[in-house]
Amino acid sequence: MNSKLNKPKRRFLLVSGSSYSLVNFRGPLVQSLISAGLEVHAASPGLHDDPRTCRQLEAWGVSVHDIPMQRTGLNPWYDFLTLKALYLLMRNIRPDVVLGYTIKPVVYGMLAAWLAKVPQRYALITGLGYAFAGEARGKRALVFHLVRRLYSAALNKVDKVFFQNPDDESLFRDLGILRDRVPSQVLNGSGVDMAHFTAASLPDGPPRFLLVARLLADKGVRQYAEAARRIKQQHPEVVFQLAGDIDSNPDTISQQELDTWVGEGSLEHLGWLNDVRPALAESSVFVLPSYYREGTPRSILEAMSMGRAVITTDAPGCRETVTNGDNGYLIPVKNVDALVKAMQHFIDRPALVQTMGQRSHEIAKDKYDVHKVNAVMLEAMGIGKPELRNRVQKPFDTIAAK
Repeated sequence: MNSKLNKPKRRFLLVSGSSYSLVNFRGPLVQSLISAGLEVHAASPGLHDDPRTCRQLEAWGVSVHDIPMQRTGLNPWYDFLTLKALYLLMRNIRPDVVLGYTIKPVVYGMLAAWLAKVPQRYALITGLGYAFAGEARGKRALVFHLVRRLYSAALNKVDKVFFQNPDDESLFRDLGILRDRVPSQVLNGSGVDMAHFTAASLPDGPPRFLLVARLLADKGVRQYAEAARRIKQQHPEVVFQLAGDIDSNPDTISQQELDTWVGEGSLEHLGWLNDVRPALAESSVFVLPSYYREGTPRSILEAMSMGRAVITTDAPGCRETVTNGDNGYLIPVKNVDALVKAMQHFIDRPALVQTMGQRSHEIAKDKYDVHKVNAVMLEAMGIGKPELRNRVQKPFDTIAAK
């Protein structure tokens, strides 16, 4: 009898801080793992309260596990319960490989995997968020120092750390969070499913600007609203839309601010969208004036895939998506004047909407196709096939372990 037929499948555990992201953000990765012949498990908080995600994962053949975890906040007791739950889960299913993404799955997932003696441990840094954005003063400074220590404790127990932009990788090295002996690699973001976010015809009429984001100050929402207010004074026909909800993050904007912007007619609030494609299809230009420590903003990649010009900031993660003057404009962070000027270019020269949007689609196809990004990641974990190398993105150089 062929021994290969009796060989058990390798087990892969994916740990997320959000059940929603497992299908909507990591669905192609999960499917790639299954196609590679792995037994896939997925763990996140709130999975049992998200039947749609559970049904989809289980239909693919994924085993789902609900774990206690607070996405935000640093309650030591609750975080201990998260670590304990992950450790017990790993001792029970005995995965061969664990991959965690977003801060708590990275920190407590990697520590639990080390304690449970999981053979292969990988962390994906998808952005640095609140603790690393802005000046480290007051509460933010305390959070920064604690998060830095937690990251250091966890990441120095992994086989490799994946980053989504070179700035974050350099910062972790410079701060000593990631030691020289731990290898790291920069990917082209999380990629975008171009078969799902297909190119869409541009709307007729004056430019329609769109921002899709959690409603955080660090996402540049206030700058967007102020730019919209100024332009509306001269061009009342131009449309500004904002999609996203008030967040539990300490940096969230207030409901009163949002109501004021809508009430004065500066912008339209679309709320939280389960499917952003219709809003993207109705837009002309995508805007993300973020000074948040983005990995590579997925919202920008989705807009590029659908053929939209982009205005974003010359900030880590954002700057990688736009070549200034080619597929959009890069502006300084927190600079409303520069944002207004970039928007005015599209109002004065509407042909730019078409030409820059086409370039965005071409860049997304060449660099950010999710299947190319995932193939590189799987190969780095010893799962992908080396012969795929010629058909996928060329990654940034891996920093070899010393």
